Amino acid sequence: MGHSRASLIRTAAAACLLLSLSSAAASAKPVQPRLAFDVRAGGFLNYFLREGPVAANLVLRSGADPRILVAFPAGDSGVGLWFAPQPGHGQWRVVGRLEGVHARDAKGRPLYGITASVEIADPALTIHQAVLSSIRVLRDYGSLGQLPRGIETAPELKGRTLVWARNRLDGAAGYRLTLEALQGALRGGRILAASNGRIELRITALTGETPLTPLAGRALLRQPSAGNAAARDTLGFLAYRQKLLAGSWRFDTYFGRDTLISLRLLMPALSAGAVEDGLDSVLARLSPRGEVAHEEDIGEEAVLDHRKDEGSLSAAPVYHYQMIDEDYLLAPVAAAWLLDPRERAHSAAYLAGAVGGPMALRDSRGAALVRNLRFVLLTAERFAREPAYTNLIGLKPGVPAGDWRDSTNGLGGGHYPYDVNAVLVPEALHAAARLDRSGLLAPYLTAADRALFARAAAMAGLWRARAPSLFEVSVSHAAAVQDIEAYCASQGIAPSPAVAALGRGGERFYALSLTAGGKPVPVMQSDDGYELLFGRPDPGTLDRIVSVLMRPFPAGLMTGAGMVVADPVFAPPRLQAMFTRHDYHGTVIWSWQQALFAAGLARQLERHDLPPAVRARLLGAQRTVWSAIEATRAMANSELWSWSYAAGRYRVRPFGSSAADATEADAAQLWSTVYLAVKPPRFAQAGR
Repeated sequence: MGHSRASLIRTAAAACLLLSLSSAAASAKPVQPRLAFDVRAGGFLNYFLREGPVAANLVLRSGADPRILVAFPAGDSGVGLWFAPQPGHGQWRVVGRLEGVHARDAKGRPLYGITASVEIADPALTIHQAVLSSIRVLRDYGSLGQLPRGIETAPELKGRTLVWARNRLDGAAGYRLTLEALQGALRGGRILAASNGRIELRITALTGETPLTPLAGRALLRQPSAGNAAARDTLGFLAYRQKLLAGSWRFDTYFGRDTLISLRLLMPALSAGAVEDGLDSVLARLSPRGEVAHEEDIGEEAVLDHRKDEGSLSAAPVYHYQMIDEDYLLAPVAAAWLLDPRERAHSAAYLAGAVGGPMALRDSRGAALVRNLRFVLLTAERFAREPAYTNLIGLKPGVPAGDWRDSTNGLGGGHYPYDVNAVLVPEALHAAARLDRSGLLAPYLTAADRALFARAAAMAGLWRARAPSLFEVSVSHAAAVQDIEAYCASQGIAPSPAVAALGRGGERFYALSLTAGGKPVPVMQSDDGYELLFGRPDPGTLDRIVSVLMRPFPAGLMTGAGMVVADPVFAPPRLQAMFTRHDYHGTVIWSWQQALFAAGLARQLERHDLPPAVRARLLGAQRTVWSAIEATRAMANSELWSWSYAAGRYRVRPFGSSAADATEADAAQLWSTVYLAVKPPRFAQAGR
């Protein structure tokens, strides 16, 4: 997820005192069935509850840096309690189950949250800092240790209970965190264990942000009881009528890229209403130029933005448009839905309807979609006229990232991402041409649009023919062997499987990106999965892509812990240092990227123009990918994971479990639930 604040566009949308629990409200009948589940990875315990207006994720971090955190999808808000580092390594556990809580503050405003009893075997815990605010504030505090002015909240001690409570900065209903010592004692900022050596606390966490409307049952899935139960639970916690949440706890709100990728891969499993709710959330947040919003700042994060930039305390949402890939993802995803023969009869009516939502610009859906397609065509024209690298789609000024690899080093210092230019732009142009030919866009096109859209197919062909070759990297056999042996020595892994898998002609692959000067960044990458899902490469190119990426790491991307998303084996040491197993987009495994590759292979195997040898290699690659997916099934719904290597074997290591890891991973991730639709071949064939 991108953390940059560059390239903002603001838009307004219509729209602490001590709190007392209301027993009458607490017994209110839930609107939706109770959803409760837990996920355990490394030193993190995650407990999820969605019940009526309550939705919350309790995260307990054990070990030398214990922490208690509760994240709420409502307003992307949360409360957290950090403890001082300690020599003890007690493990948290939840006693009993989480319960939903409804409350009102002293002004009668509703608050929703959870209560839970937790226990740890440590002699003492020293409270370091409580943070009550938006999730971004909690996330930034965890990494930087700093708080915005006015956020820090002093506790009030009442016997065996500590209470942190405050209004939102703009005076709206805010947040409350209560800690009651059930076993042990509170002494001057410390929690001392009881005589049995244990500390037991009752936590109550509340937010005043407006609850979202959950999608559940047939409103979410065509077959609500089908597929992996853990994936269904994860998707159920993240899916709401207003938007699909990217992940929890760190990204509990709208992200355009995550929404679009998830919709495309989940499309066969989602209900029609859920797909259209997801598309609506994207269309409603388009910029006036047609750019797809990358993310939103809402709740107190929006207040902080406005206070910083114009001195007001407005809570109007702030939308960020700093990324470039999602601008070109909307068209192929929308085309896949609108032109699906099963949905085609309803597509015109869908496009004619009003967008609604927080941004809306009083558009119909059709007009909003055309706005994005017009942006795609206009930004692609320069390269179509003169196919030089300088006319590719580059990162926006001052922003170090632009695609899903949106950490600072995710593109290795590159300026032109491979996935955007070699796959997404031509596929967006192709989708624009298909939608234009369908006649669905006719009511929304001007005369100038018709002339522009008439060139879409030719532009798509030129981009496909000329852009990928700019990213090609070749390494001789001798140099490849030398690089592999040196890299394996540095990583403590055996080189023989990778060397044995090399072709006689050496290595050819597509670079991760191009520098601003047009030089390929020689890092092997997994984004060819987009080409498999969206494109139709010629058999030779298809064979080369699959053969190279399926080789054993580091000759390719496959390890015993899954398919890594980046491989710097042929890069200089400076670049190798950016792509380690501790980096967010380094030699790590992202669940959705494996699913993307699996779905893409299945799509390519539906072709009838593949030579037998190419088809055989694709079937072999399919077996390899699904073997990796099944071997890491326990991690499938999480965001990403890393690996260790010992005694000739790779082992899965939860990302964030090492102090060297760049950050921690989400236990629940939207685009990691796509295995509800992306299924092993035997199930996919049985379901046809």
